[in-house]
Amino acid sequence: MCSGGFAKCLGISLLPLSIVCVLCNILLFFPGGTSVDKDNITVQVWYFGGIIGSGVLMIFPALVFLGLKNNDCCGCCGNESCGRRFAMLSSILFAGVGVLGAGYSFIISIVAINHGPKCLVFKNETHREWSVPFSNGDYLSNTSYWSRCLEPDGVVSWHLSLFSVLLVMGLIQIALCAVQVVNGLLGALCGDCCGCCGGNGAV
Repeated sequence: MCSGGFAKCLGISLLPLSIVCVLCNILLFFPGGTSVDKDNITVQVWYFGGIIGSGVLMIFPALVFLGLKNNDCCGCCGNESCGRRFAMLSSILFAGVGVLGAGYSFIISIVAINHGPKCLVFKNETHREWSVPFSNGDYLSNTSYWSRCLEPDGVVSWHLSLFSVLLVMGLIQIALCAVQVVNGLLGALCGDCCGCCGGNGAV
């Protein structure tokens, strides 16, 4: 497979992952599937890790990777493939942007999972307030702590599930962009075209 064709496969894989990340971040604005005051939403949600990091910043590399397929083979002979080599080289820069975006989302997800969600808890026997009742991920190993959150219903599992998805998606995106860095280097050094010009394989 030509390096441009392989990049297209990576781009096709990145697009649905970006959409999933955006949807997860949007759902986090509705803890437990309910609407709450914006001040009662977990602060890490407002960092838009899934929308900006693994979403918008990942769409640009995905579209660039998809476009690299158009640089394969046809018409590459006679110009020493300079344009195609440059396209593969420039894709490395976009892959770097993708790594940064996915890395941002990954870090936000880790912090959010460690801190836990913001929810309604008992301050004392008669007073309730919105706060983050967990610290240093203590709720991860002891689900009995989840009962500290009175409202919204199921907010802990909601928070943990969606941020875990963002974390995993971020890791996958980082891996795919890293693969494109290697693929881009090979395409730039060895030429993007394969088996063109009547099988001469000119580069």
